[in-house]
Amino acid sequence: MPDLEDRRRLATNAIEDASEALRTISLDIHANPETSFEEHHAHAVLTDFLETRGFEVNRGAYGMDTAFRAIVGSGEPTVAVMCEYDALPGLGHACGHNLIAIAGLAVGLALQSALEPGEGTIAVLGSPAEEGGGGKIRMIEAGAFEEIDAAVMLHPGLEDCAAPRTLAARQLSVRFHGKAAHAAARPWEGVNALDAMILAFNAVGLLRQQVEPTTRIHGIITEGGTATNIIPDYTSAIFGVRAPTLAQRTALEPRLQACFEGAAEQTGARLEHRWGRTPYADLQSNTPLAAGYERHLRALGADPLPERASGSTDMGNVSYEVPSLHPGYAIPSEAGNHNAAFTEAAATEEAHARTIRAATALAHATLDLYLEPDVLEAAKADFAEMKASQGG
Repeated sequence: MPDLEDRRRLATNAIEDASEALRTISLDIHANPETSFEEHHAHAVLTDFLETRGFEVNRGAYGMDTAFRAIVGSGEPTVAVMCEYDALPGLGHACGHNLIAIAGLAVGLALQSALEPGEGTIAVLGSPAEEGGGGKIRMIEAGAFEEIDAAVMLHPGLEDCAAPRTLAARQLSVRFHGKAAHAAARPWEGVNALDAMILAFNAVGLLRQQVEPTTRIHGIITEGGTATNIIPDYTSAIFGVRAPTLAQRTALEPRLQACFEGAAEQTGARLEHRWGRTPYADLQSNTPLAAGYERHLRALGADPLPERASGSTDMGNVSYEVPSLHPGYAIPSEAGNHNAAFTEAAATEEAHARTIRAATALAHATLDLYLEPDVLEAAKADFAEMKASQGG
C-alpha cells in the first residue's frame, strides 16, 4: 500500500493533469452566467465531465433541477465535496462560483486518484442557488447529508483563510398597499405606499444605531410607483438581516419587522411581509479540518490567516449537520466580491492558478480524513462539542 506522501502525490498529479480541462469548464461557466435555480448549462457541463471521469451521476437531485450528486469509490467514510455555480443578477460571476465549481471537481478527481477500493466514498454534490436561494438548505431537507461524515468546499475572495467566520442571515420581503389618487388635483384622497416605505427605511436607519456593530441590515426597493402624478398605491422591498450567530439574528428580526409595522400605522398603508423560508446559519468551521488545510496550504507556499470575517453562506447550515470546512482563498482583484472587478478577476489565469493551489491543499487535508482515523475522530469530536455548546 502506498504511504501517505505517495497518496498526496497522486492527488496533486490528478489535479495538475486535469488543470487545462478544469480551466475550460471554468471559463465556460463564467461566460454563461446563470442565476439561482436557473443553472442548467453549468449543471450539464459539470455532470457530463464527472460522468466521463467515472463518477455515478444523479442529475436533478434532491428535488431541484440544477442540483446533482456524483459518487465514486466505496466504503467508509463518505466525504461531500461541494460545488457552487450560480451567478449574481446583473454582475455575472462576481463571487467566483465558476472557480468554486472547478475546485469541487479538482478535489473529487484528486481523491478518486489517491484512494484505493474500499477506503472510502467521494460524493461531489452540486448545490444551486447559494446567492440567496438556499440550495444547500433544500438539500439538507431532502436528506443529502444523512450518510455524510464531513463536507468541504472552497471560496475565492481577497484573502487566504482557513476558517472564515460568516454571518447568520435571513431575508424579509415587504409590501405596502395604499390608495392611488391624482398627485396634483386630489392627493389627500390617496394613501401613499411610497411614503410608508420611505418612513420604514428611515426607521431602519435609526435602528442601525442601536444594534451591535457586527450586525448588518440592508435593503432595496423593488417597486416604488408608476408615475409622478399618481400617489403610489403599491411599493415593495427586500431586506436582509445578518448577525454573527443564529440567536443574535433571531433576536433582531422582530425589531426590523417593527420598523415596517410602525410605518404602516403612521401612513394608513396596509403591510404584507414574509420572512424567507431558507435562513442562513453562521458558519461553524471544524477546527481539526481547518488546521489540516492551513498546514497543507502553507506547505504549498501560502501564508493563510487563521480566521476572518466574511458574508453569509448556506454552507453555514451544512456546518450544523456534519463537520465542515469552507476555506477562503485569495485571487487578485481590485475589490472584493459582488462587484464587476471581481467578475473580471474570476476569469484570469492567476485566479485559476490560485484555485488549483487551494484545491490541492484541500484535497490533501481531505485525504487525511480517509487515511488517518485520528483526524476523522477529532473532527467528529469537535463537531459534537460545537453542537453541545449550541444546545443541539
